[in-house]
Amino acid sequence: MKPMKLICYLVGSVFLVSGLMKFIDLSMVSSFEQMGVPLSNYVYFFVALFEVMAGMLLIGRIFIHISIIPLIFIMLGALFFTKLPVLTGDGVFAFLFASRLDITLLILLIFLWTQRKEKEAFT
Repeated sequence: MKPMKLICYLVGSVFLVSGLMKFIDLSMVSSFEQMGVPLSNYVYFFVALFEVMAGMLLIGRIFIHISIIPLIFIMLGALFFTKLPVLTGDGVFAFLFASRLDITLLILLIFLWTQRKEKEAFT
């Protein structure tokens, strides 16, 4: 299996599961409110929807270049709203530990974005 396919499968499955969990466990809406996300009910729904849709597109390797864009913004939002307070409150090492998955996914998404013009890598 080509590495690009594997990265698409892995990143897509992480976002698919994350989005599905947001639909299954609606108590997570309150965490969006506590973080101070504006219009948290709507943002929560759209984040879950984009995670599920973009995750499926990545797994299917369809419209990869389009599905990566909202996922990058979701990861930047996750870092800003959930991990930046850890940096200011607990320090650099606590921030790095708490944000390790977010940073990894963001790097993989950026890597996929840079490889989007090389179609043969994804087939």
